[in-house]
Amino acid sequence: MIEIANLTSADCGRWVRYRDRFESKPDLGRIKSWNSKFIFVVYRCAGNWDDFENYTGVATDPSDLEFKK
Repeated sequence: MIEIANLTSADCGRWVRYRDRFESKPDLGRIKSWNSKFIFVVYRCAGNWDDFENYTGVATDPSDLEFKK
């Protein structure tokens, strides 16, 4: 789980792993932004990860995310 209150601007662009209790395969993405309830993660950008910030971030529950090691 990622704590929204602990996020800083340095966390934008960090790789995260999404896994919910129904999916067996984790999904990787990069943090685009966040608000008080969700972290917005770009999961798909046609492999153009250097330009991920120009793609739509998906509102993701922080309890389903962890930083990729």
